[in-house]
Amino acid sequence: MRRRAPDGRRGRRIPLRKRLLVRLLFVSALIAVCSVAATAWLAVTTTTSALKEEQGQDLAADNSILAQLSGYAATHADWADVRHTVRDLAARTGRRIALTTADRTLVADSAPRGTPLPPRPAATVDPLRTDTYTESGAQLSGIDPRVVGPYRLPAKERRKLEALAARRERCFARHGLQPTVERMTNGRPVVTLGDGTDPADYGATECEDGELNIPTPTEEKALGTLSELARPCLRQAGLDFGGRLFLTFDPGGKDPYGGGYLLAKYAALKKGEVARTAQHCILAARRTQLEPYVAPVTELFLGIGDQTPSRFDMSPANKAKVVGAAGLVLAVTVAVTAVVAVRLVRPLRALTEAAGAPPELHVRVPVTTRDETGILAEAFNDLTERRARLEAQRKAMVSDIAHELRSPLTNIRGWLEVVRDGVVEPEPALLDSLYEEALVLQRIIDDLQDLAAADAGTLRLHREPLRAGDLFDQVAAVHRVAFDAARVTLRTAADPAAWLDADPVRMRQALGNLVSNALRHTPADGTVALAARRDGDEVVLTVTDTGPGIAAEDLPHVFERFWRAEKSRSRRTGGSGLGLPIVRHLVAAHGGTAEAGGEPGEGAVLTLRLPATRPPREES
Repeated sequence: MRRRAPDGRRGRRIPLRKRLLVRLLFVSALIAVCSVAATAWLAVTTTTSALKEEQGQDLAADNSILAQLSGYAATHADWADVRHTVRDLAARTGRRIALTTADRTLVADSAPRGTPLPPRPAATVDPLRTDTYTESGAQLSGIDPRVVGPYRLPAKERRKLEALAARRERCFARHGLQPTVERMTNGRPVVTLGDGTDPADYGATECEDGELNIPTPTEEKALGTLSELARPCLRQAGLDFGGRLFLTFDPGGKDPYGGGYLLAKYAALKKGEVARTAQHCILAARRTQLEPYVAPVTELFLGIGDQTPSRFDMSPANKAKVVGAAGLVLAVTVAVTAVVAVRLVRPLRALTEAAGAPPELHVRVPVTTRDETGILAEAFNDLTERRARLEAQRKAMVSDIAHELRSPLTNIRGWLEVVRDGVVEPEPALLDSLYEEALVLQRIIDDLQDLAAADAGTLRLHREPLRAGDLFDQVAAVHRVAFDAARVTLRTAADPAAWLDADPVRMRQALGNLVSNALRHTPADGTVALAARRDGDEVVLTVTDTGPGIAAEDLPHVFERFWRAEKSRSRRTGGSGLGLPIVRHLVAAHGGTAEAGGEPGEGAVLTLRLPATRPPREES
């Protein structure tokens, strides 16, 4: 069974959160988590930023390349002269640019001849079917607005429209408006006002005379062709209403030739599935109409140019972030480690200094924490106090031994001197007295030898089953004469089941010391009682007297060496002060304990608890 120290500090469980190991692990984990989190955040941030930047640059460059090549295809009927355009674009963007037909026949390539193409094309260059062109109008019909074809106005019609646009612009200006003149790719000017501006609010309705919106002969002819091309599809969908120019256009719209505007009398067709079917037919007719005016469809391959530098070089700002974050994590780690190290080292340093101090100083270490270090400081302080007590006991023991030996030696020397001087004759009574003093010396030396053997752990025991009643009978027989002379009654009472596994000689010595001590403190006509009983796995032996008893403050010191309750009591009346310490050591050697009890005026009770054993007859 685990014993608890008297002060309660040994064996005490330290709370988990207070343990030094847990705190160090927590701090290390915290530093690691902060470092990993900071590193991960920085890596993700910088990498994401770099990727977004590079992807944004690549996407912008790719869109620019595709837009320019689509514009070339929109304004040229073939790719005959595209090589110069491809080389210029490759030089500006640092990308490899290659154009091929659908069957991978090379049209143009910025890389040297024989360089293999990338595994997949980046885009298809088809101005009649595009969804990547960023200029307004391309997303409405999927047709690059730079494809003009038969809608390109001749110089004469362009001059006439410019004059009409200038007249409308002057008219708006007279009414306080600031119009803007935009020119479409086919050369038609368009006069626009700010968003949400209504000419009627300024009295400028007269400026919108409608002349600028009338199609020119060239546009009329192109729209007529478009009408004829769309008629079969419309007829198949049940939307052939007759008439040649059933289509019109919106000069101010984003895609004035998109074909999604029917004549006013067919306005109802703008809604629902009918309108979507009509627009599909017209867009298909427009692609057929514009196809002769654009370059054939090609595949666009893009790659990293031979002269392009590293794609993901870290920018100076990102390098500064990396260095700053690493420095911050390092500073936090050093600071936290320094704080923890100082708190750990300070009490340890105090312990080191206190341990190196001279023994007579008895330095105490201040306890500032409740963790393992604090418990160590408390244990060190306890050790210092015990060392001080042991030192005081050692000095007292030397003094007591000298005092105990001095008395018999002084008596022997004094009587021998008077005999030598012829003052007294060596009579038998004198010799008996000297013999008694020699026996006292022998007993003191034997007691000291027994204590030394017990302290060194060399006390030998010869164990055997021993009945407590037999032990009491032997002790009573030895001390019967002394008890009769002192007129003190000695009584014994033993439980038959009280058997010990003990050394009979040592147990008689221990009980003899207790009985002698009880006899010295019991007045005439008093009683000393020996009792033994079985208590579970232990045998309890008690020696009770009817003497003055023991004060409560003296109970903890009864088994100390050379201790006496009355400091002035002599050896002849109080004993040598070694009998009870020997009892404690002998009982401890048998695995038992010795205790003292009693109240002042009610006698003393000395109790021995020893391991019990079975009687010999029960062993088989």
